[in-house]
Formats: sequence, structure tokens, C-alpha cells
Amino acid sequence: MTNNKQIEKLSSAWQGLIPKPVSLEKMDGCFCINQETKIVIASAEEEILKIGQYLANLLKPATGFPLEITKSTNYVAQNIISLSIKHDPSLKEEGYELVISTESINLSANKGHGLFNGIQTLRQLLPITIESNVKQDGPWELDALIVKDYPRFSWRGAMIDVARSFFTVEEVKRFIDLFALHKINRLHLHLSDDQGWRIEIKSWPELTSHGGKCAVEGGSSGYYTQDQYKEIVRYAHERFMLVIPEIDVPGHTNAALSSYAELNSDGIAPPYFRGMKVGFSTLDTDKDITYEFLTDVFTEIASITPGPYLHVGGDEALSTTEEEYSHFLSRLETIIASLGKTMIGWGEVGHYENLNSSAIIQLWQSPAKKDHEFALKHGIKTIMSPAHKIYVDMKYDESTHVGQDWAGYVSVETAY
Repeated sequence: MTNNKQIEKLSSAWQGLIPKPVSLEKMDGCFCINQETKIVIASAEEEILKIGQYLANLLKPATGFPLEITKSTNYVAQNIISLSIKHDPSLKEEGYELVISTESINLSANKGHGLFNGIQTLRQLLPITIESNVKQDGPWELDALIVKDYPRFSWRGAMIDVARSFFTVEEVKRFIDLFALHKINRLHLHLSDDQGWRIEIKSWPELTSHGGKCAVEGGSSGYYTQDQYKEIVRYAHERFMLVIPEIDVPGHTNAALSSYAELNSDGIAPPYFRGMKVGFSTLDTDKDITYEFLTDVFTEIASITPGPYLHVGGDEALSTTEEEYSHFLSRLETIIASLGKTMIGWGEVGHYENLNSSAIIQLWQSPAKKDHEFALKHGIKTIMSPAHKIYVDMKYDESTHVGQDWAGYVSVETAY
């Protein structure tokens, strides 16, 4: 039996597994997927049948094989890929066991999510050409082995900033598929910022008709209708990924302020902003219309977001005084709670002493000692997103031509 360190000594076929599994045992021989291979669903659950269809849809284009799906609990383990539910407490909810022998592939888990994660491991073990949408030459061989795996962290998220530069629905779906391949289970959509507003709010239509037409210099503008957003949520859900929508307030709000003059303290709508400066914009924390706006926005988003979380941003509110920020956050907490959702905010929300213990703080700054200590003191859950470790848009080193460097250089090794 191997552990994580010993896996490094194995051949490159296993070194490519991301993340590394809890354990991996190498056996003799290999299994070859061929024209006659079948997928057997050893469960009566409809969800497991859908996962089997997902596997077939992944493998069919590149292999060209029919990969017939059958439901049976009494089968001969010969030239099959079986999916089954077991009751192994050590695997937890998202874990799985993958056994590849010379005669069959057997994937088992406690829940459908575990089976889905096991399929991602199977996907990584196959030749890279399995990802092609057109038929490729085989053989489609997998070395015989036993993999047992379960996640170390329950929250494994990735954020897409669609606010500064817009991504189409199809592009987001491509990201979702790639995130799923690496067993990510949270999709954080940054839907608003100074440079653009990306989600339709029917009660405030100019947010998209006006605010959706801007982007950072060189970026793409656009927005999602509520139906398009629901399609993203559905697509992510089918891949066991929860969507976390973020509307960043009270700062990072120029697109909203430019769309509605009445949200500004002076009643004058500012022009579009296409730069990268931060901290210059803020909602008026004393105006009643600000909280009417926030109630409408979060109510509409909550109604099309089945998950329990709403992200309110709260970062880099440099044009909002501490007193204004505390007053604003108190009002905002009440709005989010009234919608039956849990509030998530960036590290700066931890500066609000009366923050409800049910909230979640997403730590991003380096260092974030003050925010972390506040969270620990008040028993508040945290999401660790340190910029100097896992912001993947940072340059790898000084020789990297593309990327940012404000958080320092972040190598692949460091991020992993």
C-alpha cells in the first residue's frame, strides 16, 4: 500500500493524478476498454444511472465504442465498468474506491458524488486523448491498481471573475468540466464589480442594459439572463458543484452606480470604468434606496440559486468609513438572513465586530492575521483563499510574460 509520498516513486501514469489520492496500490497487468466493454449500474438509484450515462458520454467520442449501459446487481465481472453503492464509513460522502483488474473496472462509493469523483480519477488515468470530441486511436489501457480516496477539505472552490471580463455560458461550462476533473465542488461566480454587472435583475433592468455593456480595458462585456444563470446552476449541479453567486458591495460598485444615479451620494451617475484601480466606489450607506436595491437584487438571485450561500463581497471598501461600513453590514446581514441564506464575505467583513457567527469569512489577503483571529475568537467558519498561494492568475516567476504580480509570484508547486 502506498501513501502520498510514495506515489511520487510510481510511474508518470499515477503522478498525473490531481489531487493525489489517499492510497494507491499497484497490481500486475492492465485492463483495456474495447468495443465490447459495458457499463454496469449495480444500483436501483436513478442518480447512479445518470452518472453511468455521464461516464459513457465522456468515453464514447474519443473511443468510438457503444459502451452499452445495463442495470444489474447480479453480473459477471468480465470486460465491464461497474458502478455500485457501498457502505464504507472511511470513504465519507465524497470518497470512492476504484479497483482496476485485468478483467474489469469496479468503482464503488457511499454516494453518487463519490462515484462522480472516482470517474474523474479514471478519466485522468486514461490517455489524454480521451478528452477529444472526435474518434482517436487506442488502445485505451489502464494499469491494474486499487485507488482509495476521499477529500481532505469539504469546501474545494474555484472562482471565475466574469465581472471585469465576461465569459459566455459555454465558456463557463468548459470551466466547470475542468474544475470537476480536479474534484472542485464549489463554483464561485464574481458577478459584479466596477467594470461590469453580469446578472439580470428584472426589477433593476439598467444594471445589465447599461452596466452589462462595460468591461476592463481589452475585456469582453455582456451579462447572463436569469434563464442562462439557471442553466449554469443546473450544469454545475449535475457535476456535484454548488454555485456561489457574489454581488460585491458596498465597494466595487461603479457599474451599478453608473446604471442608477440615485444610488450615488451626489445623485450623479459616474461614467464607465475600464481600469484596474480599486477602492474608489461605494454605495451610499445612509440612503434607504440602497437597501431597497440590495433587497431586490439579493431576493432575485436567491430565488434562482438553490444553494444556501450568497456572497456579498465586502472587500476593499476604501471609500466607506468604518462607521458606515458597520452600519451597512448590519443592514445587509438582515437582508440575507431574511432570504434564508448564509452570508459569505471577503476577509474585511471580519472587521465588523457584531458579525453573526453563522456568516462565513473568505480570507484572501496576505497576511490575514487580524481576520483569522476574529474568526477563531467568534467561532466563525473560514474559507482559505490566500492570494500569495492560490490565485492562479499570478505569474509563476519573473520570467512569466502573462499574469499579475501584485500578490507575488505563485508557482504551480506553491499553488498545489
